[in-house]
Amino acid sequence: MENYPLLDLFLTMMYFFLWIMWLFLLFRVVMDIFRDDDLSGWGKAGWLVFCIVLPFLGVLVYVIARGRGMGRRDVKQAKEAEEALQDYIRRTAADARAGTSGPDDLTKLSDLHRSGVLSDDEFDRAKSKLLA
Repeated sequence: MENYPLLDLFLTMMYFFLWIMWLFLLFRVVMDIFRDDDLSGWGKAGWLVFCIVLPFLGVLVYVIARGRGMGRRDVKQAKEAEEALQDYIRRTAADARAGTSGPDDLTKLSDLHRSGVLSDDEFDRAKSKLLA
């Protein structure tokens, strides 16, 4: 470590960190290019070529020119995911309330048959409806 002072180690770590952060930003920009519905195919291709040929300048210009839209698209995607989750929860809860749980219904039916509330014919008809 005599030939590599502490300040050089710090600067190397800082450069490495900045490089990782730039890679993260590059991936975010590329994903945003593909996610944007407002851009045409040629616009997406142009931005992508710009970010690949001149990566530092391309990413910087994209963030300056379209950075505000990146945030809006992130919020829109999060809202759509939340709405899809809430819709799934509502449908699942409605199915559970409707009594679509087959094993529980068969158990209740069996208990009613054993207690004599249902005759053999009624039990068979109800069981065939549940299993259908």
